[in-house]
Parts: sequence; C-alpha cells; structure tokens
Amino acid sequence: MAGLLPRLFFQHFGDTSFAVENEEGRVAAFLVGFRSQSHPDEAYIHFVGVDPAYRGHGIGAALYRGFFERVLAQGVTRVHAVTSPVNRGSVAFHQAMGFDVEPGDDVVDDIPVQTNYDGVGGSRVRFVKTL
Repeated sequence: MAGLLPRLFFQHFGDTSFAVENEEGRVAAFLVGFRSQSHPDEAYIHFVGVDPAYRGHGIGAALYRGFFERVLAQGVTRVHAVTSPVNRGSVAFHQAMGFDVEPGDDVVDDIPVQTNYDGVGGSRVRFVKTL
C-alpha cells in the first residue's frame, strides 16, 4: 500500500500524517489524516496501512492514538473514518479504537453502510469517534 501513498499527503498534511519505518528504512506503517477545513472541530483519517509482517504489534493503534492526541490539541472533538464493509478486520479495529458505526441507508452482513459513498458500488461503513 505504501506505493499508493503520494508525497503530497506528507507535504500538505504533515502535522497529522505519520509513517513508521522498519529496520531497513522501508515504510512499515502509515496514517494519513487531517483536520477538516469545513468543520474545524472534526478530523478525518483518510488512509492507513500496516505491513502484514508488522500487524498485531500495536503499531496501527499507536498511529491512531498519536493522531487523536495531535488533533485534540488543535481543538478537534470528533474523528471520522470509513472502510469497506467486506473488511471485517478494519471494522473490528475501528470499534476496538472506540469508533461508533454511523447509521447508513443499507445493511451488509449486519453492518450499517452508506451505499455509493465512494461512487456507484462504493458502499462504506462510516465511523465517528468523540474525543
């Protein structure tokens, strides 16, 4: 996933985006997030990835906690995120991090989703966390 990570995220959202390198200097995990320009008391986690070899070691949770601390200091009180309804691991992770699933207009495998959130066929589970 690191190959899908344009440098612009770290240039323009560098104070709220983080990367963790492994022993060889390669990206092992990252989180790209930002404070909303339209709703300054809200933030959005846009893109997160943890190399499968590093999963289960708390790196993802540490990235989320770092993001929460950073945006809370900027006056943010709510954080939003989305994931695909088929990514059950992501759904469970977000719930374990204290996110609530937002209501949707459909249900997929017992999970509320917003249909066509990311275009036709792009249904997503929407999350919100109050800090």
